[in-house]
Amino acid sequence: MRKYDVVIIGGGIAGLSLAYFLSQHRSVAVIEREDALGYHSTGRSAAEFVLRYNAPEVCALARIAKGFFDRPPQGFTDVPLLKQRGGVMIASADKIARFEAVLAEERAFTPEIERVTPEEAVSRVPILRPDYVAAAYHDPHFWDIEVENLLQGYVKGARRNGSEILERHEILSAERDGTAWILTTTAGEISARVVVNAAGAWADPVAALFGVGPIGIVPHRRTAITVDLPDGVDATTLPEINEIDEDFYMKPEGGRLLASPADATPCEPSDVQPEEIDIAWAAHYVEEATTISVRRIANSWAGLRNFSGDKLPVVGFAPGRSDFFWLAGQGGYGILTSPALGQLAASLVMDAQLPEAFRSEALAPQSFSPARFQK
Repeated sequence: MRKYDVVIIGGGIAGLSLAYFLSQHRSVAVIEREDALGYHSTGRSAAEFVLRYNAPEVCALARIAKGFFDRPPQGFTDVPLLKQRGGVMIASADKIARFEAVLAEERAFTPEIERVTPEEAVSRVPILRPDYVAAAYHDPHFWDIEVENLLQGYVKGARRNGSEILERHEILSAERDGTAWILTTTAGEISARVVVNAAGAWADPVAALFGVGPIGIVPHRRTAITVDLPDGVDATTLPEINEIDEDFYMKPEGGRLLASPADATPCEPSDVQPEEIDIAWAAHYVEEATTISVRRIANSWAGLRNFSGDKLPVVGFAPGRSDFFWLAGQGGYGILTSPALGQLAASLVMDAQLPEAFRSEALAPQSFSPARFQK
């Protein structure tokens, strides 16, 4: 029987980032049911890094994570993890009041935000429809995340530290044996003193397997399509395009334009596929806000964004337990916060001092504790 200090269930960005940081101090295994790591949410992300536009606690996590992205440890990656993209926030004529309120709020946090005229917005983003854009501003603080390099950096680093990453392993049962869990998997038995639930959309069902009550993690489907850009439009220089109420967003992706209707439809955990209606809405917004006529959809897909009841991550030991740890509910920001949440989770699992960045941000772990959902 293989024995570990900690077994992490889930080979997405959450579980692998924790494995990277924790394996420097503990023996770790990651169990992934699928054939590939990062298959569900991680591999279907729009790969955006922002410092704003999320809850205050998530913005603080992003600020902590930014240091890791900018200065990853030696040997972690051969390429920069962030590429500055910039973003243009746009509003139609019926949303001017909303635009002014958002602009005033964001300028208080990001003085670099530049209000631009509709004509200047079209000049910067030549695919925009002049008759759609009534107001716009440019925010330089949007970056593309090199997700595959980030994921592989976690994987390679964890393995260098002695971690085992076990793909195609499904847990059939879990029992306590003294001070350890005995996990029966499709590839044999595994022992662990602590189990970490980083199972994404399956977090609540996994908890039930260990006799732990559900927290209420609900997966939400989000859809994206890619369409061809007009001849002569350079995808490398286009900023991200965001609608003021997040009715949609668009950004370059692989030489094409990615567009999403920013849907968030509650669904069952599954290998989720896009619905025709959501694909149609994405194409509609492309034609409404840009000069592109969607004659062909190059690709379409859906991913899962998994939310707790208050839309904040759940990080910590289950109440009254020292053998079952939650790392779930990252919503749509699991990749951008992964360096921060990975370090936070590792510190809590080891009962160690929090990294200095958390103290500087005055970000208390209790904000993410599963105990907040106790009734």
